[in-house]
Amino acid sequence: LVVVREIVEQQRLLASELHELLKAQGIRLRSYQRLTEAQRQQMRDYYLRNIFPLVTPQSMDPAHPFPFISNLSLNLLVTVRYPHDDASGLARIKVPVGSGIPRFLKVGDEDLYVPLEDVIANNLDLLFPGMEVDACELFRVTRNAMTERAEDQADDMLQMIESELRERRFAPIVRLEVEKDMDAVHRGMLAAELGLDETNEVFEVDGMMALRDLFQIVGINRPELHDPPHHPLDHPKLNDKRNIFHIIRDSGPILLQHPYESFATSVERFVLEASEDPKVLAIKMTLYRTSADSKIIEYLVDAAQNGKQVTVVVELKARFDEAANIRWANRLEEVGIHVTYGVVGLKTHSKVILVVRRDFSGLRRYAHIGTGNYHAGTARLYSDLGLLTCDPVIGEDLTELFNYLTTGYVPKRNYRKLLPAPKVLKPALLAKIEREVQQAQAGRAGLIQFKMNALEDRDITAALYRAAQAGVKVDLIIRDTCRLRPGIPGLSENVRVISIVGRFLEHTRIYYFLNGGAEEYFIGSADCMKRNLESRVEVVAPVETPELRRELRQVLDVQLNDRRSAWDMQPDGRYVQRVPAEDHDPRGAQQILIDLAERRRKEAQRLKKRKPRGIARRPAI
Repeated sequence: LVVVREIVEQQRLLASELHELLKAQGIRLRSYQRLTEAQRQQMRDYYLRNIFPLVTPQSMDPAHPFPFISNLSLNLLVTVRYPHDDASGLARIKVPVGSGIPRFLKVGDEDLYVPLEDVIANNLDLLFPGMEVDACELFRVTRNAMTERAEDQADDMLQMIESELRERRFAPIVRLEVEKDMDAVHRGMLAAELGLDETNEVFEVDGMMALRDLFQIVGINRPELHDPPHHPLDHPKLNDKRNIFHIIRDSGPILLQHPYESFATSVERFVLEASEDPKVLAIKMTLYRTSADSKIIEYLVDAAQNGKQVTVVVELKARFDEAANIRWANRLEEVGIHVTYGVVGLKTHSKVILVVRRDFSGLRRYAHIGTGNYHAGTARLYSDLGLLTCDPVIGEDLTELFNYLTTGYVPKRNYRKLLPAPKVLKPALLAKIEREVQQAQAGRAGLIQFKMNALEDRDITAALYRAAQAGVKVDLIIRDTCRLRPGIPGLSENVRVISIVGRFLEHTRIYYFLNGGAEEYFIGSADCMKRNLESRVEVVAPVETPELRRELRQVLDVQLNDRRSAWDMQPDGRYVQRVPAEDHDPRGAQQILIDLAERRRKEAQRLKKRKPRGIARRPAI
């Protein structure tokens, strides 16, 4: 509870700082009362025409019971009375944000914005004509989204998730937020009506609620305040009109770096060509999250209609994407695609596609293994990696994985290269960490480098502490939660932990072990969290070709040496942002990776121009 209140205070301070920074750029968030008379009239007219018909006041008295309060909605508690009458009544107004109604209303042609709830609160005479308004106070509630049931007791997984979604709307309320200085009687009444402990479950908010709505301001057309436009590049090896399967077969594995390299011309192309290629017999993939206008879904439908055998493992329990995934599952089943929901009791979080194609030498398996979702939108906003390969062993391992996902049968599953969770990955990571310990104890160098979203698993954390104490150097690039503390004397002096904060959300997972010089690199979907390692189906794959290893080494080195957007964790858990010295590269890691992608493209073009002409190619088969 103390931590929650500290976070709320931190949010308030950051919001206040943001307001000042916006004001310095001529973007103002202003209260209705601070507008000029002409501006207030303009906003009243706009409200009357465009929003007023959507607003419904609800009285709270014996004839009108306490209304249902939806999760995270903004609400006004209004105290009204008849003129010359001391008795007052209460009414609730839901602020109709969403469905095209913005939270912040633009005033005239300036970059001047007024919160919608402020406009409503200052025009209550339209809702309560002839009444006196004594108070208008803002509040909102948070409902518990954890409404999961026991999967092993469900007769139909899809129906169970649909039922959970219906229940979530009416889930128990766990928090009430009220504006600062709300009347104590009103605060107590709300807490009592909502069944909350006023001491521990009611939070005063000094300032704006629902700060997420500030993302609306990001859409303001002020190019000088945005990062320079970034357009993902085609991967140099895929900048070729040949069949993508021929490219993978002839060039070897391809490492994709999103968003620096295009998702559309790599992953989406992979599925598109699989759906159209007459030599492709089967497509199997996992689906955790995807976009509302997903092309991959379209291509899977086309594949089924073209006679391919298509299997999709849809994760119905992807938090807050359950409804969308139910729609996709139904859509896929309608065209005859074999849809399954994974293994009972486990979330399918892996990001894998397996394509079976009849090549000149027989059946060949092509695969994509990623760190991020098959979501075109986030592929432009998140940093992720993907591996395109036709490695026969990886193909066999993925076949085993899909057989597991579609049956749930565990015994005698054998994986030679992949490290899937929950059975294989965690023991493998612990063994590889211990191997580095043994190297250090034998007087040789030990080095472990992990890049991921979160490090939370106790066993992995303890193993890394042991490694650091043994003399192994441990570098961690952790975007979010990190249980391990660096720089503690006698415990973690050999550990450094950094977090990269930039224009893209860091979502990549890389695992590196020096291994006495026989280096190992892995990428995949799993973070070192207990839930990922023990309660989810994850896939981590080795990257074995020297060229791709050099690319991964470059990513790790660029981020570890970032002097602009990296934050160093201190022994007490605080983070301190690095500041570049005059002789350091002023660019952040993400800008450097953008530039490196452009350099790879230019180098590929240069080599292509130098390639001698007249050399006969083997005909595509």
